[in-house]
Amino acid sequence: MKARAIDVRQSVGRVLLSSIFNGGKKLLSKGHRIEGNDVRMLESEAMQDVWVAELEEGDVGEDDAVMQVASRIGNGSLEIRSAAGGRANLFTTEPCCVLVDSELLQQTNSTNALVIATLRNFSYARTGQRVSTVKSAPFAVTKPQLDSLLALLAEKGPVLQARPIRKPIAAVLYTDPASGERASRLFGTIMGQRMERLGNVVGPALNSVEEEAAVADALKRLLKYRPTVILVASTTAPAGPYDVVGRAMEGVGCQIERFLAPVEPGTLLLLGYKDDVPILAAPGCFRSAKPNVLDLILPPILAKYHLSSWDIASLGQGGLLD
Repeated sequence: MKARAIDVRQSVGRVLLSSIFNGGKKLLSKGHRIEGNDVRMLESEAMQDVWVAELEEGDVGEDDAVMQVASRIGNGSLEIRSAAGGRANLFTTEPCCVLVDSELLQQTNSTNALVIATLRNFSYARTGQRVSTVKSAPFAVTKPQLDSLLALLAEKGPVLQARPIRKPIAAVLYTDPASGERASRLFGTIMGQRMERLGNVVGPALNSVEEEAAVADALKRLLKYRPTVILVASTTAPAGPYDVVGRAMEGVGCQIERFLAPVEPGTLLLLGYKDDVPILAAPGCFRSAKPNVLDLILPPILAKYHLSSWDIASLGQGGLLD
């Protein structure tokens, strides 16, 4: 692309390189395609020349470039909408968890031709929410720049995935050393509020005294519902995976995936899997409506993404929530 000043009378159909002001008054905006009425108005303001942008051979216009990139950066429940000024936005078409390849995103953003912004990895997105935007350098990018970026995306896959959350079932087990009903009274209201924020998630709930055999029996009963996840809302903080809740999880055949999360509040997270059903304990977090580890890991779990120990390890950057 090149910039040059031309006579106002020859500017019809050209694109303004920069906004035009006169006496502090904005007459035309950058990127505006000049029309006949604009020429007459500029002449009435005693304007003789204007700076315009001209595409050269091998340039790709900004609107075309961002649409090409936007069509390749994501998959899942997404739709693309073009916007003015060399921008394209991606919106969800249903409730989703947004998965982001952080390393690939950084690679794509190493160019000075186009940039991509997304929500944070594992974010919950409601229907119609914008989850990513692609912005071009003003007016145009060179074809080699665009081709290089498209080749990177073709080789390494999409930057983000909008993984749908479709009618999840969140089973809840309330436990307390004296009475499960006590845990239910303490946590029930906050639990309902958190599930409502995630799309009115519902599921069966049981109360249990916090003893290994009783907790294991309650877990077996909840597993029969084939829930998306089982949340163990305990009034006690586990000393480790071999405490009461952890032993009960292993007693029903659960494989412990992770103990401890680099997230505050929520460091004492315990996550295991019984076949493909995650069982999750996060003491204290069910009591508070403030952001905690549950808000970071429930969206991918409800989207039936297998959250691994490595995934949880990656939460440390930005994991200080309070």
